[in-house]
Amino acid sequence: MGLRLLSNELNGLIIFETEVHKDNRGFFMETFKADEFKALGLPSVFEQDNFSRSMAGVLRGMHFQWEPPQGKLIRVIAGTAFFAEIDIRKNSPTFGKWFGIELSDSNKKVMWVPPGFANGFVALSETVDVSYKCTALWNGKGEGCILWKDPEIEIKWPLGNPILSEKDKKGITLTDWQKKKEFDLFEYKNKS
Repeated sequence: MGLRLLSNELNGLIIFETEVHKDNRGFFMETFKADEFKALGLPSVFEQDNFSRSMAGVLRGMHFQWEPPQGKLIRVIAGTAFFAEIDIRKNSPTFGKWFGIELSDSNKKVMWVPPGFANGFVALSETVDVSYKCTALWNGKGEGCILWKDPEIEIKWPLGNPILSEKDKKGITLTDWQKKKEFDLFEYKNKS
């Protein structure tokens, strides 16, 4: 197996450790295998691959997509970033809770973020390159943004004054998200 499950957080967010094969030429690792994901009950088909580069201090987030719902398989190709994930699924036992983790080219961890989570990260190295496999195509009319510094959630970001896009500065609070009709599209379904 190329990926080993390290932890399952917030009812569905999964952290994987990659099996790295090193020698004097460098290294090789598998970052996704459809049969292994399918065996774990995770999506084995992805519709879109994304790549972003951010400079130190850039914070991107907290993004999500409801139409169609979009899950993400995320890894850092170069550099280091702190990722924060918020469970925004209606009726989830971990609704409004957040999880944070550092992903980097040196720890080579891979993170599965299911639909119904708001995703964001801040670049901690001079630059950081992030790769995302997405379960649905991007739809600008079906996306949202939770405010990165929502006082109700209190994410413990590793820096206090990040560089933000205009869109991310205008994110809404979790309370305001619950008032939108689209909130009902992210209902938590217990698989047990």
